[in-house]
Amino acid sequence: MELLKKVKETIKKHSMLSSKERVLTALSGGPDSVCLLYVLKNLKDEFKLDLHAIYIDHGLRPEETPKEIEFCKKLCEKLNLPFITKFIDVKSYAKEKGINRQAAARQLRYQVFEETAFEINAHKIALGHTADDQAETLLMHLFRGSGPTGLSGIPPVRGRFIRPLIEIERREIDRYLREEEIDFIVDSSNLRKDYLRNKIRLSLMPMIKEVNPNIIETLSRTAAILREEERYFGIIVTKTLMRLISRKSDSRIELFLAPLEAMEKVILRRTLRRAIDETRGLRGINFIHIEDIIELIKSGKTGDRLYLPDGIRAIKEYSTLILTSEPPVKLDTYILEVPGEITLKEAGLSIKASIIEPSEVSQTVEGLQRTLAFFDAEKLTFPLTVRSRKSGDFFYPLGFGKKKKLQDFFVDEKVPRDERDRIPLIVSGEDIIWVMGYRGDERFKVTDETKKVLRLEARKI
Repeated sequence: MELLKKVKETIKKHSMLSSKERVLTALSGGPDSVCLLYVLKNLKDEFKLDLHAIYIDHGLRPEETPKEIEFCKKLCEKLNLPFITKFIDVKSYAKEKGINRQAAARQLRYQVFEETAFEINAHKIALGHTADDQAETLLMHLFRGSGPTGLSGIPPVRGRFIRPLIEIERREIDRYLREEEIDFIVDSSNLRKDYLRNKIRLSLMPMIKEVNPNIIETLSRTAAILREEERYFGIIVTKTLMRLISRKSDSRIELFLAPLEAMEKVILRRTLRRAIDETRGLRGINFIHIEDIIELIKSGKTGDRLYLPDGIRAIKEYSTLILTSEPPVKLDTYILEVPGEITLKEAGLSIKASIIEPSEVSQTVEGLQRTLAFFDAEKLTFPLTVRSRKSGDFFYPLGFGKKKKLQDFFVDEKVPRDERDRIPLIVSGEDIIWVMGYRGDERFKVTDETKKVLRLEARKI
């Protein structure tokens, strides 16, 4: 039969099956999955396959599901194949994860496939995607603005998942089932036009076929070409990324900056995408964000950063690009005795406090230096507190004279948002006397009447 011959060619071309494998086959009772089961049954002896079928109840069509399960059960009894049923709670999972039901169903379905394959020790999981599904997927991704990876469509093989019908059109399946007098059932959800895929299948495709009757074959071929090109680029990206990674964890990756700055955009875009995909905490960044990161690399200054969804940040350092979803470090609260010294582990600093004479104060600093500050000791309450910012904080910036909200000061000084919680504030009573690294407070500055001076010095550790 023509269809069987084409499926065998697909299996061999993509190395889907080898001899003596146990295969878990998805079965819904629809024409595609029924065709897949019959085809694999026909190839069972040739490939020495051990076939099992699985029906997954999504909990969305309680009025139809029992009939489908019964149909699939009887079909497997007829073909003398083991039959498994599993239930997934799509509604609850979609609500819990904040995603639509289609996405929830897909995630849960693949999870169950994997779990069941492990339970029965299956080598492969066969799915009934067709050339029509391939064409529809390409169009869906095109409408959503996907790049080349998305437009390469459904892979014939992904890990243990195989799709033997991926080069077979639905009309060929219909003809095969009709000629072989094989029964199947129709899922009513496939007839609803409120899903994008169904809109494409039921409304758009018939119109496109008036222009190009072979559109399924055309789009499937296009997806195959793009997949081959993506595979080639994938090899280049893998080699490139191996040379770029400076440091990596589940939520943070650091890439050497100089090669990124010189890289062609077509490779840079893919390299960033791969780096993000391989860093679990960075998933969720889309194409627009990638373009923003590229702009940061090419045109940003050292210290510039991007704030992306889900708390993800891209930071351009002197020699590296940092992509991270780690929460910003927040400084603990410390007590600083005077004289005394403490270590601020979150800020990587130590602070030393001492009392000196006014004559020992350099006239060139007067509290304006980033690591050294002087204050009128008699105006202060000891011990001092060292803490991070909190809502409502204000002070009187030295040289400015007027009260200013700390939030506004940070904005004016262009202090990055994710750095603000780790900037040490030196506090006397309830008053901020020094925003360390930036500015002291006018109210506590050293004057001609000062008799004792507090000297604060910050050092890196």
